[in-house]
Amino acid sequence: MTADDSYGRLDDDDFPAYTMGRAADMLGTTQSFLRAIGEARLITPLRSPGGHRRYSRYQLRIAARARELVDQGMPIEAACRIVVLEDQLQEAQRLNARHQRAAAVSARSRAAA
Repeated sequence: MTADDSYGRLDDDDFPAYTMGRAADMLGTTQSFLRAIGEARLITPLRSPGGHRRYSRYQLRIAARARELVDQGMPIEAACRIVVLEDQLQEAQRLNARHQRAAAVSARSRAAA
């Protein structure tokens, strides 16, 4: 991979660009919190060739939402479950909107024919 390829990946939400320490600093939390949500299987960080955890921006958004819920007094397991369900709902809504747009295009095409 060239340097140009690496720079292009910085815009990728799934690119594991952040170390555990940097991720914890960005979220204002501890590394043990990141380990705990990893153990709860909310997020699975990728590993560097040296075995260090690396997080993507998408994973940091998920972790930040879990932290909000934990800060409100929710147990970590419950917070993780809620975040998973919220993420699944958002994806289902996105797919539903895409299917509705496709159906509307198809209906317009049939009406024009």
